[in-house]
Amino acid sequence: MSDVSSLLSASLQPASRKQAEQQLNQLTAQPGFLPHLLALILDAASDRAVRLAGGIYLKNVAKLKWEEDVAPLPEQDKAALRAQLVPAMIALANPADKGIRAQIAESVALIAELDFPAKWPDLIDQLVLSLSQTEYNVNLGVLETAHSIFRHWRSQVRSDELYTEINLVLDRFVTPFLGLFRQTATLLLNTPPPNIDVVAQTQILLADIFYDFTCHDLPPAIEDAHDEFFAPTSGWFQRFLTWDPPELRKDPDDATPSLPARLKTVIFEITELYIKLYPDQLAKSPAIEHFVQTVWQLVGSNNLPNVADDNLVSQALRFISTAIRSGYYKSLFSSRDVISSLAQGVVVPNVSLRTHDIEQFEDDPLEFIRLDLALPSGGGAGGAGGGVGGIGEASTRRQAAADVLQALVGSGYRTETTEIVGTWIQTGLEAYGRDADANWTAKDSAVYLLGAIATEASTMQHGVTSINAQVDVVKFFSDHVFQDLQATHGTVHPILQVDAIRFLLTFRNQLTKEQLLAVLPLLIKHLTSDNYVAYTYAAITIDRILFIKKGTQLLFTQADVHNFAADLLNAVLTKIEGAGTPEKVAENDHLMKCAMRVIVTARQTLTPVYQQVLQRLVAILGTISKNPSNPNFDQYIFESIAALMRFVVHGTPATLATFEQALFGPFTVILQQDIDQYIPYVFQILAQMLSLHTTGVPTEYRALLPFLLTPACWQQKGSIPGLVKLLRAFLARDAPEMVRASQLERVLAIVQQRLVPSKMNDGWGFELLEGVVRSVDPTQLKPYMRPLVMTLLTRMQTSKTDKYVYHFTYFLLLTMAINVAGMGPDYVISTVEEIQPQLWSQIMTGFVIPQVPKMPHKDRKVVAVALTRMLTESRVMLSEPASRSWLTVFTALVKLFSEPQYLASKEGDASAGTGGLTEIDYEEQTAGYQAAYSRLAASDSGPEDPVGYVVDVRAFLGRALGGGGGVALSKERLMGFVGACEEPVVRAFLEGLVREGYLVV
Repeated sequence: MSDVSSLLSASLQPASRKQAEQQLNQLTAQPGFLPHLLALILDAASDRAVRLAGGIYLKNVAKLKWEEDVAPLPEQDKAALRAQLVPAMIALANPADKGIRAQIAESVALIAELDFPAKWPDLIDQLVLSLSQTEYNVNLGVLETAHSIFRHWRSQVRSDELYTEINLVLDRFVTPFLGLFRQTATLLLNTPPPNIDVVAQTQILLADIFYDFTCHDLPPAIEDAHDEFFAPTSGWFQRFLTWDPPELRKDPDDATPSLPARLKTVIFEITELYIKLYPDQLAKSPAIEHFVQTVWQLVGSNNLPNVADDNLVSQALRFISTAIRSGYYKSLFSSRDVISSLAQGVVVPNVSLRTHDIEQFEDDPLEFIRLDLALPSGGGAGGAGGGVGGIGEASTRRQAAADVLQALVGSGYRTETTEIVGTWIQTGLEAYGRDADANWTAKDSAVYLLGAIATEASTMQHGVTSINAQVDVVKFFSDHVFQDLQATHGTVHPILQVDAIRFLLTFRNQLTKEQLLAVLPLLIKHLTSDNYVAYTYAAITIDRILFIKKGTQLLFTQADVHNFAADLLNAVLTKIEGAGTPEKVAENDHLMKCAMRVIVTARQTLTPVYQQVLQRLVAILGTISKNPSNPNFDQYIFESIAALMRFVVHGTPATLATFEQALFGPFTVILQQDIDQYIPYVFQILAQMLSLHTTGVPTEYRALLPFLLTPACWQQKGSIPGLVKLLRAFLARDAPEMVRASQLERVLAIVQQRLVPSKMNDGWGFELLEGVVRSVDPTQLKPYMRPLVMTLLTRMQTSKTDKYVYHFTYFLLLTMAINVAGMGPDYVISTVEEIQPQLWSQIMTGFVIPQVPKMPHKDRKVVAVALTRMLTESRVMLSEPASRSWLTVFTALVKLFSEPQYLASKEGDASAGTGGLTEIDYEEQTAGYQAAYSRLAASDSGPEDPVGYVVDVRAFLGRALGGGGGVALSKERLMGFVGACEEPVVRAFLEGLVREGYLVV
């Protein structure tokens, strides 16, 4: 343990990071490591960077390893940590330790999410007892920890378990919380204390926790104190909205929000929550009317123009939007004068570009794009790249202001709002017409306002889906926007050109396919622009246009892009290649996503140029692998490689050798250098390439197999799905050789020792087992079946989960259903009976029968075929005591036929079809290297039917019951089983089979 400090120090150096992290991982599960690590973090004499690194490592242990079941953390260490973490927070109360304290607070929250309250019943008591009447640095640490635990409630759905936890917390915490809130608010609103900044930070956390406590239901103690918080003039919240102590004011150029601004932002969040959840409570007083008046005073006439106030202004405007949409305050917003005042005093000033926005466009274009594309954090309708907000949380001032207009339009004030805003739009256009150079920002505002007023509903994925019928979007585009889209670079301000591209992006669904094809060449031209935002928006818009779907089908096919796909791809790759350093190349994932989309759309069209495209993709991969820095870019470049190979090789199989020659070298480097961000992708593409070999396994792949079977290969969780896919490809093509080389034992050892015991990876264990039973000769597999089934049953006995019961049941049924000579139903059933006589009856009644009606639709055909074969072919099933359950199983089988659409084969041409490619859309996903697994949709071969030999399941069952195929079930036994059945659905089903000629009574 003595070298933990030096290992943490080494982990901060790029040259030694990988080795140090590996050694720390090896130490983590050793008894005493976690308490030792915490002691090091708390040691003020140690280097602060090392202590912070220790805090981050502890947080990652809590996040990734706390419930590790393969190499579990010692329970005594976990118990010791639970006892020590809250005191550790108190020990880190010094402001200088704020960064370290934040890591510990997050660790507490992560562990509490898993262990509280069952294994950590005294956590809340520890926090409450740590609160102080005087030491606000201590209170800050306690409340940070508390909020980090409670804030997870906000995103959770209602459940008995959640409400039990909330009530337990409220029972112990709400009274001291209210006492501290009152004390802190009184301190701040009267004579400012000397430590006003710490007390103000505490007040912000108290407001955050107020939101946590009310995000699901209204606690009685808070309901009883409603007026204390919301009273129009005397309530804490109303008083804080006008609170602006000179001691806490900041330099106007400081972009960091002041403490009063942060507090006011949270108060508007709380008030918005109350409008949504507790309108009756608010109706008891004119609270909202006063809040609206305060917003007018705060935000109106651009009173808060600084960047530091952006969050406050956005949230205040969102509060206004929510109040409008609620319908409870029509008297406040229904008059034309009020709407006009809103437009003039609140909306237009916050839509107008500021100097900061223009500087950001020029100096930090990626951040400009990020903010302009921002979606609501709640995932509702948002600006489709146009920054035009929808019903959701607006991210910027512009989006928040636009959202106010959309709230008015959607709440019965469409005509008035459209007319009033239309006047402002016309004013801006006229100003631009008088002097384009001086008044270009007026046109920018006009275009933005038009987008806002025209949008009724939109999503990031699909753009605007519903428009204001009183606005002619296409005419406005033709009259005022198209001219900027086709203008030569440098003849109009680049922001206006970006506005034109963004307008097209936002309203792409309002244009016909022919109109979109007509503007695509203009977008390709913008890809060659020198302006970062312009060429990036062009790439984003091309990607979104090519992703448009009508129903489930993509609107654009390879025939539509045939003439320009190669040139388009060349333009995008040229921009990527010209960025320079690995970090700069990888920063613009929008370009890489556009390249991917072109490849996915163009398909075999790119065959004539595939070698050059492949070489360029490999070169880009080589550049960014020197310093992986953007998970989105990585995902898209590997998708691009996988998609190019998928379509080109499908059309021209001989090209596979070229892909292998180009990729084996770089992939070997990635594996040798252990670039863990890329390894999961490498395994998936290797599996894809091997799967494209219809017979045998080339020598280069076979040489890789021993490495794939080493324990070290399976330690990175993100690699496991790709490894499973790769091993299944080996098994499908080379199972006899793997058996001969004793590699089957190692595959099964991975399943039994690494995958099945893990709650996280047990599904992948069964996935690999499916490959084993479908590929290995049953005679050669037989010696391994008993220990394998015992492992599965042991896991069922020690740590059963619903997911595990599903996988276990499906695996048993799959082995009965597949058409492998010698495999049959009794292959697995007799193995179970060898372990313990009559055990199969227990498994069947305890797991299989209850699970059948719960099976997902995608598995229904396999289940039906398996049950048919089990009921008609299994000697064990037709013998006592299992035969007593025959009718119960048959009834469960018959009920599957009530939804016959799920019993049909769905296997198609996965190589040439979309086969999951339409899922390559990651805007709503949280990408990052912490993700356990990043699936490559383009490398997926699509759904496969394990029982494809059965075309018609009903006919298969009818023939089996009728005695076809040499089955074990005689007509007499069948009549004995079903003769006394009173179940109407079974009787009706059997009568149907008689009518169809399968059964003769």
